[in-house]
Amino acid sequence: MASQYWLFKSEPDVYSFDDLVKDGKTNWDHVRNFQARNFLKQVKKGDQALIYHSNADKAVVGIARCVREGYPDIAEDGKEWVQIDLAPVRKLGLPVELSRLKSTPALKDLLLIRQSRLSCLPITREEFETILSLAEKNG
Repeated sequence: MASQYWLFKSEPDVYSFDDLVKDGKTNWDHVRNFQARNFLKQVKKGDQALIYHSNADKAVVGIARCVREGYPDIAEDGKEWVQIDLAPVRKLGLPVELSRLKSTPALKDLLLIRQSRLSCLPITREEFETILSLAEKNG
């Protein structure tokens, strides 16, 4: 089965890509949106994800890889959600800001732009590669 590609959002003041690099691996938990949870259930070991810093930065800043597929994440109310484990692949040379994503025609259907509240969402291989190419020629 072919790898899938994802975009995960994180608030950098809560958990940044630099934190992921420092830790070497983390569990991606506390996703409490049903649609995002359903996407998280689809993430497979080896899938790659872009890490997007929401709030202040509003930019894609790094690449991570799933190293453990979905397992239970028990909420404070006892309900079972799902979490995965991610490991860093590399930090992007230059961040790709939301304004740049929005102004790139090849990314017009990017789910991040249409459903900005989701913390986990699928992206196509083409979108993944386009964003990486923007990181190389950003500025």
